[in-house]
Amino acid sequence: MGNADSKLHFRKAVIQLTTKTRPVEATDDAFWDQFWADTSTTVQDVFALVPAAEIRAVREESPSNLATLCYKAVERLVQGADSGCPSDKERQIVLNCTRLLTRILPYIFEDADWRGFFWSTVPGAGRRLDDDGDDDEARPLAESLLLAVSDLLFCPDFTVQSHKKNNPDTAEDIQSIDSCEYIWEAGVGFAQSPLLNYVHDLNRMELLKLLLTCFSEAMYLPPSPESKSLNPWVTFFCSAENRHALPLFTSLLNVVCAYDPVGYGIPYNHLLFSDHREQLVEQALQILIVTLEHDGGSAASAALQALNTSAAEEEQEPAGPDNLFVNYLSRIHREEDLSFILKGLARLLNNPLVQTYLPRSTKRIQCHQELLILFWKFCDFNKKFLFYVLKSSDVLEMLVPILFYLNDARADQSRVGLMHIGVFILLLLSGERNFGVRLNKPYTLRVPMDIPVFTGTHADLLVIFHKIITSGHQRLQPLFDCLLTIIVNISPYLKSLSMVSANKLLHLLEAFSTPWFLFSTPQNHHLVFFLLEVFNNIIQYQFDGNCNLVYSIIRKRNVFHHLANLPSDPASIQKALQKKKKSGISRTSSIENESMEGSRPAAPAEPGTLKASLEATPGIDKITEKSQVSEDGTMVAVPHSDSPQAADSSAAAGARVVCLSFLLVPQVEKICIDKGLTDESEILKFLQHGTLVGLLPVPHPILIRKYQANAGTAMWFRTYMWGVIYLRNVDPPIWYDTDIRLFEIQRI
Repeated sequence: MGNADSKLHFRKAVIQLTTKTRPVEATDDAFWDQFWADTSTTVQDVFALVPAAEIRAVREESPSNLATLCYKAVERLVQGADSGCPSDKERQIVLNCTRLLTRILPYIFEDADWRGFFWSTVPGAGRRLDDDGDDDEARPLAESLLLAVSDLLFCPDFTVQSHKKNNPDTAEDIQSIDSCEYIWEAGVGFAQSPLLNYVHDLNRMELLKLLLTCFSEAMYLPPSPESKSLNPWVTFFCSAENRHALPLFTSLLNVVCAYDPVGYGIPYNHLLFSDHREQLVEQALQILIVTLEHDGGSAASAALQALNTSAAEEEQEPAGPDNLFVNYLSRIHREEDLSFILKGLARLLNNPLVQTYLPRSTKRIQCHQELLILFWKFCDFNKKFLFYVLKSSDVLEMLVPILFYLNDARADQSRVGLMHIGVFILLLLSGERNFGVRLNKPYTLRVPMDIPVFTGTHADLLVIFHKIITSGHQRLQPLFDCLLTIIVNISPYLKSLSMVSANKLLHLLEAFSTPWFLFSTPQNHHLVFFLLEVFNNIIQYQFDGNCNLVYSIIRKRNVFHHLANLPSDPASIQKALQKKKKSGISRTSSIENESMEGSRPAAPAEPGTLKASLEATPGIDKITEKSQVSEDGTMVAVPHSDSPQAADSSAAAGARVVCLSFLLVPQVEKICIDKGLTDESEILKFLQHGTLVGLLPVPHPILIRKYQANAGTAMWFRTYMWGVIYLRNVDPPIWYDTDIRLFEIQRI
């Protein structure tokens, strides 16, 4: 009955607030304490007992009461942080205020006239700036809120284990403790692993949920690539004003990377025991990816400038990015820290790939999209981490799960965003030589993906996967350029493609070079250029080990001859397009019909699906910087594929392939006649021991297309990130039925 009475009293207080016609004075503690002092409501109770319609009604009809409610809730959080929450009652007040603000804030953000409220100065709301009382200037309410939450995240006996051994009845002075000694988990910058305390984890989750809600103001602003404004909540939280910035960053990172969902491997343990740490990991992940967002390339360049500082210069403490979270991330350099991060991310991303003999006996986590975004940010902001990932075969521990997620999402229109983030990561990795080299490692895993069975390397896996994706739905066509750019970047280093993957590449060329497809859009010829460049790179640099590809080229030589003699006059183009219209062929149907191994029907979108305009993904020339490797190892910029020089280069690539067929076809035909060969294995053996040394032109410079950030992709990542966070926070549904403007929610 006590709990029911508590809810009833809370509901009465809400009704009083919405029905009062006069402003309630801030000094009327008896009224305001009804919302937090005498209740024990859960966050779900708060969302049920404070309806959206009533919050909006108070906002419109009694704005002073809503303002006072927010101010008083923040005031109680500040008081709780100052006192250290020594009693259960004070901790309950803090949690109640946290839940109430989490409920109200989205309705503050959705109204443009209210967004500046938390950045206004409310008399008496701010904490003194120093202990001596020399400056009584009040802080904006938002700053007081963020500082109080940061303090509470390191509050002994509330969110961290107390270090005090004597007189347990007296709370530690939260303003004087060194929060670096209270980091939540061992890992980067902290060697001790505190004992797990599920109550502390639950309290941390409540506070992190409020933080995430504070940061979500970005969802209520329309998308604008030209906008240079930073999220003021994130900017202050990650600034030097927050004395807990370093321990907060390391706590969040270590909690994520140390988490092992399988644990000791006891079958079905996730059905027997509740795992509060998983929910904390999800909240920590979302806070990390939001706080690591930055303004265009300026922050990234500042991070890299700080990263590339020599040892002598480090003594001068270069400034680095203003966002301390990005600053700290960019400076992680110890090998043991890089290993901890990579192994942690790989362990979590590989979680769905864990195979057991007992069905569904291991725990499955759902935060893979947030993990991919975090991995992207690490590779983008910390080049030492990227080099560490690529210096060994550990990068393959990331490649396989990425392909698994992409393969799983390709037929689901509600998961197009996942397709994009995965392809962007592969594009970023493919710009580094070591990625192509590592792909030559044999692929021996049997991951549950619907792809053809093959024996080969990780490069074969990547090529086969690309063929399946480009054989997919038309909505994925904006990714075709990126997918083939990845293959182009790695092609000079592929030592031995299997027959399966070699045939896939030729099938792609055959499909993309059909006249109706080639002429149907102004950009489709790029796909043919990319494939010709792939063949050219392999022939020039890896001919000796690629007899399977050479054999496939010889078998499909007519495709190259037709392409070389393709009529391009207006009458021929019109004829090809008319033929397409008469036959009713869709843009990608011939590609789909070419080979659709393991294809599945598109799954219907789930209710509350994020509807994002991902078809507007910038073209490959907008998101890559094309460079060639010179003899001294330096990178020299070269034109993109729209330029005449690039077109000439692609034409030369096609000429080299035709030259190859002219040289080898007569030899193959002669040996077949002379020896009566009918088995392709004998032909492959002949090609394997052949050589083209001195027969082909001098190898051309290797061209690499590196990912290049810009305003368009930054806006895309921001939209995708907040879309994921919106859909993943359904208990409670923090932003449901609010006026979000960053993206559109399609409800079915």
